[in-house]
Amino acid sequence: MNGIVQGLGGVSETMLWSLYHRACEARRPDGVLQDRESLRIQSAIDYDFAGHFGEPQGSLAVRASAIDRTLRSWLKRHPEGTVVSLGEGLETQGRRVDNGRMRWLSVDLPDAIRLREVFLAPTHRFRHFAASALDQAWMEEVDPSFGVFIVAQGLLMYFAPESVRRLVVAIADRFPGCELVFDTIPRWFSDLTLLGLNQTKKYRLPPMQWGINRDEIEPTLRRWHPRVADVTFLSYQSPRGLPRLFEEMMNVIPVACNALPGLPHVKIANAVEEVASTNVVEIF
Repeated sequence: MNGIVQGLGGVSETMLWSLYHRACEARRPDGVLQDRESLRIQSAIDYDFAGHFGEPQGSLAVRASAIDRTLRSWLKRHPEGTVVSLGEGLETQGRRVDNGRMRWLSVDLPDAIRLREVFLAPTHRFRHFAASALDQAWMEEVDPSFGVFIVAQGLLMYFAPESVRRLVVAIADRFPGCELVFDTIPRWFSDLTLLGLNQTKKYRLPPMQWGINRDEIEPTLRRWHPRVADVTFLSYQSPRGLPRLFEEMMNVIPVACNALPGLPHVKIANAVEEVASTNVVEIF
């Protein structure tokens, strides 16, 4: 399909980057992600993926796979729950984890939704909402009766820190008991993108305004909202080669590991009292 991505730029163009990573990983016999839909979509788009994004290292596919596993586990406990995917782009996660009963809401900018609907038509269970993730109108589209899980892949780092705070606070206020997964970049990488960082000669990364080191994430979230009950980190590193070796070396150095990307999984309590009870240490 020629021309369907013309004019797609800025943060919205990053949907092609993550699509490329998932499709390349899905082609590998030793790939960490099975994703036929990404293969179908990428093959239909006339775009110089390799020229723009270079050799894929698989980290974005690992990110998707880790979130897939977390969603499947959550759906076992909330089979009719609603998953909201913020800034979803051309992600096909809902199709990969579908149990036949869940509800899925894709939220993205109008141009991104228009492109998404070329390949993934909405249905009564898979709905689309054309708006910024910062526009809280999408929350009106979510029925919290059977549980809510919110995913923000490759999104929050592009927002100003105060905008991220307001979004997290709004989610915690509106959906007590929900769960949230998002990825983060460290401060040093954010600083590089603000100065101007090229992925390749053809592609410059959009500025990533929100950088936060791993050891800052939990205290920051708890400071933002009293209902933050639990913060854990999903495994998120390159699947093979020198990038994986480098990350493994960094992970054994306490100070260095905090300067790697993170994939926090956050649980929001139903009430502040519930948070307090989870923090009680019994001494016998």
